[in-house]
Order: sequence, then structure tokens, then C-alpha cells
Amino acid sequence: MMTKQEVREQFGANAAAYVSSPVHAQGASLMRLVECVAPRPAWRVLDLATAAGHTALAFAPHVTSVTGLDLTPEMLPPAISLAAERGASNVDFAVGDVDDLPFGDGAFDLVTCRIAPHHFPDIGRFLAEAARVLRPGGALAVVDNVVPGSRLRGKKADRQREAGQYVNAFEKLRDPSHVRCLSYEEWLDTLVAAGLTIETAETLDKRLTFETWAARHTPEMQTRLRVLLLRAPEAAAAFLDPQTHTGLTTFRLREGLFVARKGR
Repeated sequence: MMTKQEVREQFGANAAAYVSSPVHAQGASLMRLVECVAPRPAWRVLDLATAAGHTALAFAPHVTSVTGLDLTPEMLPPAISLAAERGASNVDFAVGDVDDLPFGDGAFDLVTCRIAPHHFPDIGRFLAEAARVLRPGGALAVVDNVVPGSRLRGKKADRQREAGQYVNAFEKLRDPSHVRCLSYEEWLDTLVAAGLTIETAETLDKRLTFETWAARHTPEMQTRLRVLLLRAPEAAAAFLDPQTHTGLTTFRLREGLFVARKGR
């Protein structure tokens, strides 16, 4: 597992790319998250692992204030610039760690985190800290990639869990800062274990273009990743659904969207 300093260095080197990243800037889950949460004008919002600030800025027009927090200092200048371009004067950004949030108990009405928890070394710690800084009755809204999984026993369930391990290994080879995507079922169990009440739980599929997704790598690494994609075992292949008939290679990933409430 990469150290947090190594994670900072990797994301710092790619900070500018997050401003225009289609998945982060325009993905279907962004507006869907706002819709599911139904934010209120008096709310104070904290967006964790804010990157270029897309989620923070999506909520900004609907609430009193938004604070975007990120582990990587180099992420903040692009986020600040994007906020200024959009005239979002109620948004501020700070450097901080999801494992040790620099805020008091009950400071926020809503905590958001989108397409980031698979980089976190300790999901339980992240959820505990998010719940701590929520006021009683406040909401946590999370979007993250999910992998196949199952709560059941038997060969079919085993194949689903093995497919989840395969997809995680595929993602981690491309991005060493990737720790682990949970399955949809694991997210449900983990949120409940954190003492939160789930109000919304759904999935959204997204198609990625392999050539763009793997562009940061050498041709040799791209070949390795392409082989893993196109020769995936049956259950993993059914999940990833690689397609090559367009002249480019595309594949499917899945996001889980969860809104959970802290007790009063």
C-alpha cells in the first residue's frame, strides 16, 4: 500500500487533469447525488477528497457554505480557480486528512465524498470521522466505484467475490494509489456498522474508454492492462463488459450511491 506522502505526490502530479476529467466533472452520479440529498439553504457542507471541487461546486448553489477538503495541496489551486470562474463565493478549500478531520463535532449538516473512498486505507475510520463532524440528523452522501460481491455462500457467490478481487487488481495495476473498492453489499453493511441509517442506495453504470483510462502508462503497461481486460475470467468479464467493435476499447465500471443519516 502506498504511503499518504506517495499518494500526495501522485495526485499532485495529476491535479490539473481533475478539472476536465469527464468522470469527475460530468459523471451522471454528480447531479444524481444532489437530487437524492435534496440540500437545504441553511446547510453547511463538507466535501471530502474534493480534488478539483466538482462535488463541492455542485452543492454550492443550494446551501449556505461548502468546505472542500483534500489530502493533496496541489489540488487546491485548480479548485479555487474553478470556484472563482463559477462565482461560487460560499466555497472554501483546505488541506486535510479524512482519517483525522480538522473540525469539531457536529460542525456540518452534510458530508459528501465522491469517487474517492477506494483510495482510503481505512473505510471504517473515514466513516467514523464523517459521522463525528455531522450534526445529529445530518447526512453522509457517498459515491464510489463498487465491484462484484455477495453475502451468500456457494460457488456462484464465490465467483462474484473472485470477480471483485480481479477488478480491484486490474484497477490497482493501473493506479497504485487504489486500495480497494468495496462491493455494493459491503457498503450497505459498513454504513450500518458505522451507526448510520441508509436512506438511498443505488448503482449507476459508466463506460470508460480504455485508451484514455490507461493513457498515463507506457505502451508495455497498457498492453498488460489490455490483456487483463480482454482475458478476464467469466464473472469479471461479465461485469467489465469489454467492447472493441467501435475502433476503441471500452469497458464498464459501476458506481454505488449511498445517502445515510446520523441518528438524532
